[in-house]
Amino acid sequence: MPVNAPVTTSVAPASISNATPLSTVAVATLSSLDAEQETMAPADRHAVIAKQGKSVFGVEIKVVDEQGATLPRDGKSQGELMIRGQWIVSGYYKSDSSPLRDGWFPTGDIATIDAGGTMQIRDRVKDLIKTGGEWISSIDLENAAVGHPAVAAAAVIGVKHAKWQERPLLFVVRKPGQNVQREEILEFLSRQVARLCVPDDVIFLDSLPVGGTGKVQKAALREKYGDVFS
Repeated sequence: MPVNAPVTTSVAPASISNATPLSTVAVATLSSLDAEQETMAPADRHAVIAKQGKSVFGVEIKVVDEQGATLPRDGKSQGELMIRGQWIVSGYYKSDSSPLRDGWFPTGDIATIDAGGTMQIRDRVKDLIKTGGEWISSIDLENAAVGHPAVAAAAVIGVKHAKWQERPLLFVVRKPGQNVQREEILEFLSRQVARLCVPDDVIFLDSLPVGGTGKVQKAALREKYGDVFS
């Protein structure tokens, strides 16, 4: 689990139309609403509170590119999230090597930070898909796919590709009684995401492999389907 994973982002906007705004709390960041944001429409309030928020006192955060250079706080530049502070881990039990990079702990999360210091996790480093020199977020694709009325669950992995390095492969679990097909799913996604991000194929499963914490086991999907584009 990411060190700064939110605890309330699963609440759907429609379910909080008249609810009191909540705060998401974590080791490194705090997400809450300021006075101006309190007056926003419910869906807009949810969009703010669903982000991982600003770093708490005593903790610093930044995002870096593949070379370790700090990226701008513009809400768009995404890179690996790095954190440091007095209570941030500096080593692992019975390990002689330090996980820190120049004093910063690499979380393994891909994130953005806006000009106000608000951080949002976009994906995991290991789940990000690199295709044609561009990065595709598996989470963004999954969220788009489950927006289809016939889709109960979705997962996306990057699969090795001879030309593009990696291409996204989408797994879909249909809702009971639904028989949506590949072409319809891809057409739906083409209206939701950039053309580059549209998966190369769709595989329908009865269920997604999940672990004890309920997370999709993408390693299992990669092991079984990692060569389908080869």
